[in-house]
Amino acid sequence: MSRASAPPPPGDAGEPRGDAGNGAVLRLLFVGDVVGRPGRRALANLLPRLVDRHRADYVVVNVENAAGGFGVNPEVLGELTALPIDCLTTGNHVWDKKEGIALLAGDARLLRPANYPDGNPGRGLHVGRTALGVPVATINLEGQVFMRQVDSPFRVADRLLAALPPEVRVVLVDFHAEATSEKQALAHHLDGRVTAVLGTHTHVPTADARILSGGTALQTDVGMTGPYDSVIGFRADRVLQRFLLQTPASFEVAKRDVRLAATLLEVDPASGRATRIEGLLVRDESQ
Repeated sequence: MSRASAPPPPGDAGEPRGDAGNGAVLRLLFVGDVVGRPGRRALANLLPRLVDRHRADYVVVNVENAAGGFGVNPEVLGELTALPIDCLTTGNHVWDKKEGIALLAGDARLLRPANYPDGNPGRGLHVGRTALGVPVATINLEGQVFMRQVDSPFRVADRLLAALPPEVRVVLVDFHAEATSEKQALAHHLDGRVTAVLGTHTHVPTADARILSGGTALQTDVGMTGPYDSVIGFRADRVLQRFLLQTPASFEVAKRDVRLAATLLEVDPASGRATRIEGLLVRDESQ
């Protein structure tokens, strides 16, 4: 995968972990939107076992709904960073907790979508390393269709990729977007330039995981890590109030049928091309 050479972007490298190295298959595990306390419990219960079972070298988790279903806060971030996670991505709800916004300027592993205007705290790109030193870049982007009119994710992705040094060949994109068509379009735009474009935000795992002709893996939504006896993670009765009465109703995270949704990628670290993609949906039997 070719990109223009430039100095490395600012930001700290993540803590190394994993066992892929020269000539070996690199295994990346991406966990979809963690919703509330049930999602965090599922993550704590299941993630270490999944990392061991699949010999994951690098783990990325979307946490934008981790604190009560909206945003992240210091207590929740403390729980998450105690787990084997190398990078944390978010989305439009990252701004929902005032105490969480300040966190974006702290831990370099906690990202917000890169295509928000300059002047916002935080960053949308992180470069970490596996235990044997393979660099892995994570880019966090937000869609424009049916969402805020942020900067173009297509143009911002181009700009970020052009700034990466040539030795960073493994690039994972979390595209937090509403429209399936926009997610597919970005994947085709970046095909051959990034390892994977994985969709988040809609909380429903899609059955379209595949590898495009240029070697970029695509899944338009990984799904949520949270309660599936719900409407996208929230109590159905509360959501129905809005649909039936057309008046505001507070949402509450549901509690039943809790599952962890993730996507497992196998990657050639020399080229950055994906060689295998598999969706995972694992029930947390402890809840």
